[in-house]
Amino acid sequence: MKPKLREAFNDEMKAMNKAYLAGDLNLSFYHLERAHILGQRNFKTHLETHWWMLKIGFGRKDIREIFGQIIRMIAVFPASLFGWVPVGNTGGANVSALKPMPIPHDLALFFEND
Repeated sequence: MKPKLREAFNDEMKAMNKAYLAGDLNLSFYHLERAHILGQRNFKTHLETHWWMLKIGFGRKDIREIFGQIIRMIAVFPASLFGWVPVGNTGGANVSALKPMPIPHDLALFFEND
């Protein structure tokens, strides 16, 4: 993972954790979606975002999110093995795990020259 991409990922995870500790699960999930976009090409960061999404699913008592994240956590292994991730996908159970999505403009700069 390139240093600037890693720094952006870490910034989103810090913002996620701050919101999580404050009990704002919606804001926490927002930052996780952004972190997922940044980290989905790396096995460890990809798995980490889904783990936290699972935790928030439990916190919200959201059965759809819980089951969706369990499936996604299992899928991280073959996705990493074969190098396939749907670019821009936010990672939540509210979207297809196979759907590429537009990358927000402020995050797109971290993928230039890839």
